[in-house]
Amino acid sequence: MDPAEQRRIASEGGKASHESGRGHRFTSEEARAAGRKGGQASRGRSNQGGANQ
Repeated sequence: MDPAEQRRIASEGGKASHESGRGHRFTSEEARAAGRKGGQASRGRSNQGGANQ
């Protein structure tokens, strides 16, 4: 699928979810907490197994 077409379809879905009241917009505090959580989860994973190591 053309990337521009995929972006257009995703945009329509996001707009529809917000119009129906089901969409969510992160506050800066929520985004900060999510980033912190993701960073903590990824620490120490550089040496965790895989067939290519």
